Amino acid sequence: PHKEKTEIDQWILSELNLLIENVDNAFNDYDPTKACRSISEFVQELLSNWYVRLSRRRFWKGDYEKDKISGYQTLFECLLTISKLCSPIAPFYSDNLYRDLCSNTGFEKFESVHLSDFPKPKTKLRNLNLEKSMKNARIISSLALSLRKKERIKVRQPLNKILVTILSESEKKSILKVKKLILSEINVKEIEFIDNTNNLLQKEIKPNYKLLGPKFGKKLQKVSSIIENFTPEKIHELEKNEILKIKIDNEYIPIKLSDVNIISKDIDGWTVAKNSGFTVALDIKINQNLINEGVSRELINRIQNFRKDAELEVTDKIIIYLKNNKKLKPVLDEHLDYIKAETLSIDIHLKEDLSEGSLVEFDDINTRILIKKV
Repeated sequence: PHKEKTEIDQWILSELNLLIENVDNAFNDYDPTKACRSISEFVQELLSNWYVRLSRRRFWKGDYEKDKISGYQTLFECLLTISKLCSPIAPFYSDNLYRDLCSNTGFEKFESVHLSDFPKPKTKLRNLNLEKSMKNARIISSLALSLRKKERIKVRQPLNKILVTILSESEKKSILKVKKLILSEINVKEIEFIDNTNNLLQKEIKPNYKLLGPKFGKKLQKVSSIIENFTPEKIHELEKNEILKIKIDNEYIPIKLSDVNIISKDIDGWTVAKNSGFTVALDIKINQNLINEGVSRELINRIQNFRKDAELEVTDKIIIYLKNNKKLKPVLDEHLDYIKAETLSIDIHLKEDLSEGSLVEFDDINTRILIKKV
């Protein structure tokens, strides 16, 4: 049943039914370009870069139970629908995709996608609140990842906290729905919400002279002076309502959000970014516990690559041998069970002298890894 599906499954199906509606309308308006762009954006940005990437763990890890089955069924429905939506503009590829899907499952008996029924939107599956929540999650995650890139902090390195500004309680509830997803995506331990007036986030406001000049002419200097002296409360009000009236020469003049540039300043130990109405601050202070966890994730990544190179099955158990490094022992002491679970290893041995295996270097770790199938 649809209601029993995970939120990310319900979200992608909601977006899929919005896509069906948009593509159908575009074709009815004889606008195949618009239809094609809508399909492309859905497949690349929503289905591939978000849904499939965040569901990878469900697809390959664990037993074949309800959650995994739901993920497979949801992805199948998306791909089948895409094959039908793009059939008028990519007839050969869509037919190949459709027949591959149906020949293996017997889901539909049509010989070709061009003989099947064109999809109709199921309005009952639309969830506007969930679509909004997931959009917010994507914006916040994108900002956080851009800050990591700016500070050259790898995503595998866990961080302590992210601050997110909110304009209302409803916005906070919307983000809380996808809190776990955000924290997992950006590899941060905790999310904290603050309002735009919080003194922790220092904002600077500057007039956008290109827009204000033609509007106010001789009054530009007075307008600019008032804007530059806005209090944090005034800046918050402008961000929230996107318009604010100021008094000049006994006359109230509207200032739009686009008339100004609001810049968030970095705080000591934090880095700040702003986009699409959100301001986020990422705590970039890294203690030894976080460093050790980051090393464990790097080890897991290297071991998984070696498993792949050795063409091991997903279910194959292994034993891991590591050349000793003084920085590896505390990592194994803290995260041994996690590393073993993620790599399907029965045991991990630290060896003072290891001539076999492959050399591995990352950060300031230099070791050698050997894996053996049990």
